[in-house]
Amino acid sequence: MTNYLLSIIFISSIASSQNNNSVEPAFEFLSNYHHVRDFTISSNQNEAYFSIVSPNEKLSAIAFMKKVKDQWSKPELVSFTGKYKDLEPFLSTDGLRMYFASNRPLTENGEAKDYDIWYVERKNIRSEWSAPINIGSPINTTADEFYPTVANNKNLYYTSDSDKSMGKDDIFMSVWNGKNYENPIRLDESINSKGYEFNAYISHDETFLIYTIYGSPEGLGSGDLYISFKDADGNWKKSFNLKEFNSESMDYCPFYDASTQTLYFTSKRSLPTTKSFQNLKEFESEIQKYQNGLSRIYKVSLKDVLEKN
Repeated sequence: MTNYLLSIIFISSIASSQNNNSVEPAFEFLSNYHHVRDFTISSNQNEAYFSIVSPNEKLSAIAFMKKVKDQWSKPELVSFTGKYKDLEPFLSTDGLRMYFASNRPLTENGEAKDYDIWYVERKNIRSEWSAPINIGSPINTTADEFYPTVANNKNLYYTSDSDKSMGKDDIFMSVWNGKNYENPIRLDESINSKGYEFNAYISHDETFLIYTIYGSPEGLGSGDLYISFKDADGNWKKSFNLKEFNSESMDYCPFYDASTQTLYFTSKRSLPTTKSFQNLKEFESEIQKYQNGLSRIYKVSLKDVLEKN
């Protein structure tokens, strides 16, 4: 019996390792930054945005890079960032609007406030971004609103810790009626709970939602990625854990690229090592690897998950 159980554990360990290996570093050169997160990429694959955050998370700015002759350019800060805490960019399908979260003041000379949802616009993909525009009420409140993602019909999904939440952070959505955003709706118990649900990505056609649940009893550790699909009546089914992609550390900030069926997400995962180090150079090389427990952007194919559901 003991040998049988050991065999099962060994096989399970191999399977878990194989699943984890399907998750790959998205961009090795981003390991130059200690803390990166919040990835979004254009539909034509030629433009990408992400957040660079200081180790103590007191500073945060939005950076971008462009693909030139199949090579990604060196990251640069976007024109409107650098003074306040800007993060969580989301690029619209046509590439002409980018939403983000920021604690910037409503007026030029005001003081930093709680997090609101903002956006910038441009006339075409070669134009400069406009000055940031606050999305206003009924989306923004005196509480924090963050991690905006938008479906093709412009319905907005985001996280809020307002008094309308079930407990802590919850996922909300607001319908675009063609003129303005309607009063937000908190998603039901198939998505939210009295705990922490945040960082929701909505698919272009609103058929599935990927988000993070922190401290779930069925979770692998810190925060795990979950996915929910709509049923035939348009209601959200009970979400389930994407265990084959998650780790024992925080996994969050999902973004799905429909053109390549790739899921990008942020993770603080770490690959343990039993290696003995002969000198400081070897040790530094190990701790500076992409998968060293710092906040990094990863990618994995979501094709099998979508085909099964």
